[in-house]
Amino acid sequence: MTLTINKKITGYAVVTESPEAAPAETRTAEIHQLGEPLSRPDKLVGNTYKIKTPVTDHALYITINDVIMNEGTPQEHRRPFEIFINSKNMEHFQWIVALTRVMSAVFRKGGDITFLVEELHSVFDPKGGYFKKGGRYIPSLVAEIGEVLKEHLYEIGMLKRPEQEPHQKAFLESKRMEYVENQSQASNVASDTGFPTGATLCAKCSTQAVIKMDGCLTCLNCGDSKCS
Repeated sequence: MTLTINKKITGYAVVTESPEAAPAETRTAEIHQLGEPLSRPDKLVGNTYKIKTPVTDHALYITINDVIMNEGTPQEHRRPFEIFINSKNMEHFQWIVALTRVMSAVFRKGGDITFLVEELHSVFDPKGGYFKKGGRYIPSLVAEIGEVLKEHLYEIGMLKRPEQEPHQKAFLESKRMEYVENQSQASNVASDTGFPTGATLCAKCSTQAVIKMDGCLTCLNCGDSKCS
């Protein structure tokens, strides 16, 4: 639209559009920070875990360093700040570096980080997983890293380690011995797992310890039963 001005211009003023009237493509969304990222102190404490898996030729050394929060107060506690993984095996170098950098960034953002354990556990290797000593099934190398993180969170108190009641432990042990004694050969007990040979995988604790006991499929490791 063309507007013709026939009078002499004696003054002017610049009118700007309000943010609400601006076109959608020119608006910028506000960024809301959930919290200030933790700054790195000069000195950190941490643990290094060694893991040896059938899918790698060399052991992996996983170091998780912690920052001490509220030091010197009754609320003093440790929380993970950074993670490093070192190994002679360079086959998985790229994705391991990427994973540890992302995990370290999540650590430094603060808040609840325990969800990482479940996320890492849910990664499955298309080539198949493997069994650790003790009969526990690990679906992938990433899930193994999740196991180490979970153990570390148990160590510093961010996760509570599940414990069976003493009477439940005694009951499972007595049932395991009863099952073994009922077998005709002593070799029915697996020397590397401590559970009977032929035991199947438990869907709850991922341990090869499920047997048919008293007519029910029962896990001798965690006590899960299909009849309970």
